Amino acid sequence: SNIKQVLSFREKPDAHSAAQFVSKGNYFWNSGMFICRAGVYLEELEQFEANIYQFSQQALTLAQHHHDFLRLDLDCFSQCKEESIDYAIMEKTDKAVVIPISIQWSDLGCWTAVADANKQDEQGNTLIGNVIAQDSHNCLINSEELLVTTVGIQDQIIVATSDAVLVADKRYSQQVKDLVHSLRKDHPHLTQDHQRVPRPWGYYEVLAEGTSFKVKRLMVKPGAKLSLQTHQHRAEHWVIVGGEAEVVNGNNTFRLSKNQSTYIPKNALHRLSNPHNEPLYVIEVQSGSYLGEDDIKRFDDIYLRKEVELAE
Repeated sequence: SNIKQVLSFREKPDAHSAAQFVSKGNYFWNSGMFICRAGVYLEELEQFEANIYQFSQQALTLAQHHHDFLRLDLDCFSQCKEESIDYAIMEKTDKAVVIPISIQWSDLGCWTAVADANKQDEQGNTLIGNVIAQDSHNCLINSEELLVTTVGIQDQIIVATSDAVLVADKRYSQQVKDLVHSLRKDHPHLTQDHQRVPRPWGYYEVLAEGTSFKVKRLMVKPGAKLSLQTHQHRAEHWVIVGGEAEVVNGNNTFRLSKNQSTYIPKNALHRLSNPHNEPLYVIEVQSGSYLGEDDIKRFDDIYLRKEVELAE
């Protein structure tokens, strides 16, 4: 049989140990692909990481079902220890087996690995997305939307998304995770607030904002609706740019089609719904003295969200 019993599992050994393992010839690289029965996994998790097992069980027991959503209990799940399956179970279990395979493989654990897995041009550059490179060599440049142009650079990583731009020397590609850790610790809002924010009803994107205004693009899924709500500190304009909306604005309920709009004063009861089978797209312009996502009072919400949660 090609199935081998695992005698020892070492996650992320240091360079010296890894070199010794390779020289012995009886070690295999872990590809990160695990197959197991759910019951066996839970038994091992309960044995080796009781904290994760117990709080996960409690989070599931106290979860709320509503429509298509299962909402785990936040307090319980937040108490779960952060640990990967490699450290939590695989280094400790005696039930592991491995099937050796010989393939080209990379876990794409850093941006240089992404570069190696993609085609390079004649100058050794990996260019992904909206990129123009001139007299540049051995670079990885990836841009989702913005045009990124370079002149005369070498051995650089540039990754541009709608939220942020990363510029790094290739020699430091493994340290990007340390940068992310520092951001989460010292500037948590930078890792939590994204340009596109998912919501139970769809998502919104922040297109522009200033001291007294914010412009969003909303996508409301077919059959979905925002909560029936008011805002104390801001007024809103809704402009329909795709689909057809059902709108509650004060005491009135009406339909709006593409290129139609409505104005919602401060403290006015309002709601946006999509009763159709196609996505609804809306440009929302907010104006007021305070535009925080916590300026909301909900009167009805099919997703059972609380007022303390983020707006919309």
